[in-house]
Amino acid sequence: MAIAATINLALVLFDLSYVPWRDFYLRKVPQITQIYDPIKGIEAHRETKNYLDRVAALEEQVTQTGLKSPQVQTQLEELRSLSTEMINSNPFAGAGKSGTLEKIKNRMREHVRQDSAKGAFAIFWSQQYLSQNGWNQEISFFNRKIRPAIASNYYRKIGENSEPLDNFWIIDLPFVILFGVELLGRTFYIKRQHRHLSWLEALLWRWYDVFLLLPFGRLLRIIPVLIRLDQAKLLDFHLVRRQLNQGIVANFAEEITEIVVVRVINQVQGSIQRGDLTRWLSQQDKLRPYIDINNVNEVEAIANLLVQTILHQVLPQVQPEIIAILRHNIETVLHQVPVYRNLLMLPGVGQAQTQLSEQLATQITTNLYSAIFTAAKDPVAAKLTGQLVEKFTTSLGTELQKKHVLSEIQSLLSDFLEEIKINYVQRLSQEDIEQIIEQTRQMRTQASVQPLVEKGTALPEPRER
Repeated sequence: MAIAATINLALVLFDLSYVPWRDFYLRKVPQITQIYDPIKGIEAHRETKNYLDRVAALEEQVTQTGLKSPQVQTQLEELRSLSTEMINSNPFAGAGKSGTLEKIKNRMREHVRQDSAKGAFAIFWSQQYLSQNGWNQEISFFNRKIRPAIASNYYRKIGENSEPLDNFWIIDLPFVILFGVELLGRTFYIKRQHRHLSWLEALLWRWYDVFLLLPFGRLLRIIPVLIRLDQAKLLDFHLVRRQLNQGIVANFAEEITEIVVVRVINQVQGSIQRGDLTRWLSQQDKLRPYIDINNVNEVEAIANLLVQTILHQVLPQVQPEIIAILRHNIETVLHQVPVYRNLLMLPGVGQAQTQLSEQLATQITTNLYSAIFTAAKDPVAAKLTGQLVEKFTTSLGTELQKKHVLSEIQSLLSDFLEEIKINYVQRLSQEDIEQIIEQTRQMRTQASVQPLVEKGTALPEPRER
């Protein structure tokens, strides 16, 4: 069906191009115009056809009786009259080919060297001019330069709908019937495979095939044709789909990112302006009380867990490095003392200094670790620390609740958030979203390729003999 859809699209494109390109077909492949003119309701224009018939009759008369005969004189007078009438009535206007008439007039003026087109035709169709310049030469010029332009004119019939007659539906109807039957069959198959879908939803599953049935907007059939060719593996549109998806995502990503960030900032600003900060500091927010789901102070529990981990697991592991740093600092300080530098000149003092620095660093580290460990285990120290934190928090909250301090903080926070929106959110929206998408695609590609590489580079197991 992809081939049939492609053929139908080719016919549609030919039909759409036929009228604008009819002159080309008439010059290069006149047989096509003989076949397709009736489809478009095109027929030879009576006036221009009669003009060319009179010229053909003149050629025959000259062949029979010669250029000087009275019969030829009569026919030349008729052609002069027809030329003037053609220029005055402009039979080319109905087909939108007035430019062709201007081309004919210009060629005749240049050939006869006259400023008036009517005068040029009158001179051209005269026995004196044709005799002086040679009948064969002049009629050859007419047949090469003038006749094809006049012959390109046509009359197109008007249908009962007041539009130019177009019988392309006769050619298109078999394809429409074929595509319609196929769409019904596919809809029935989809409905059976997905019974939860309605008939309309099953039909819309192949929404792009609807374009193949429309009698208008036939150029849209390029959409189902491309999709069918891609599905049939006759064309590969992977790169096109990827670029299309990237363009769509890039357009939406910028707007969504900006909307989300601005909305969060606006909510924070609104919370500050509504006085939520004041109620939180004064602990008077009765509208939405804090809900504790496990009767555990999570912040305190997390802090205690981190302290225990650092004391029992982290510090013992980094103790050698701490001792090395302390030893280096002790040695550096001692070397800065002038008396000590003089003592180093005595035998054995340098080695004793190294041992002393090692012992001091070890002792300091051990005492510090013991003090911290003891403080963590000492309930009195823990209580005093808790009292200190509580007092600090209470004092800070009390001072912050003062009107001038709180108002200034709220104003500064609101202005700070507004500056973030103006500076950073705008910068975020201007960031190269396509570059971010490309980086994401590369990461996915690397993630999908890595297992294949590992699988491909794995050594084969030796076969048992």
